[in-house]
Amino acid sequence: MPLAVPTSTRYRTKQEFVYRTLRDAIMRCELEPGQRLVIDDLARTLEVSAIPVREALQLLQSEGLVLNVPHVGATVAPISREAVYEVFSIMEGLETVAARSAAQRMNEADAVFLGEIVTAMDQALEAGRHEAWADLNHQFHVAISKLSAMPMLQEMTERVLSRWDRVRRFYFNGVLVHRVAQAQGEHRAILEAMRARDLAGLERLVKGHNQGALQDYSEYLNQFAS
Repeated sequence: MPLAVPTSTRYRTKQEFVYRTLRDAIMRCELEPGQRLVIDDLARTLEVSAIPVREALQLLQSEGLVLNVPHVGATVAPISREAVYEVFSIMEGLETVAARSAAQRMNEADAVFLGEIVTAMDQALEAGRHEAWADLNHQFHVAISKLSAMPMLQEMTERVLSRWDRVRRFYFNGVLVHRVAQAQGEHRAILEAMRARDLAGLERLVKGHNQGALQDYSEYLNQFAS
């Protein structure tokens, strides 16, 4: 079972160690949707007893990342159409509020910082480094949420972005590589609207950004609908 076991991070308990390791592997799609999670195998791989593994799986099940399938056992939760819809619908609401607040609060140094991220994303796109672009995309959206000066909103944004990371990794070749150029153009437009404090235009851009992504993922999923 391929797992990137962290060696530098210190954990308070074995349960926390197992939970973080499994959660990170699920989010990176190292543990793929539908994959069985056999407690004894995980315990051997992580060099712990079965108890912290069982406790960690229960926590992941409460987050909707693990399912307990009858006659099969614990499996990694699928990335369903409903899950994709949920990610982009929630992101639309969070980012509409965050971008508006950030635009009203940001100074020139903040604008320059966001511009540097967008420039780095342009360079990654030009070089075809889509994974690097996706990581910078995460940074861009987190940076906007930080500028909103709303700690709860920032926490929620980071949680939803982690779900988006899982979606985009799983559908990387099917969706992301085909929409990355369009998405990057939308990022530049969002930044310009923030600089201009064009709040009405900014709201349209943020909503269109998330709705466009949802449409592309939905169209891709429709190809495999029964």
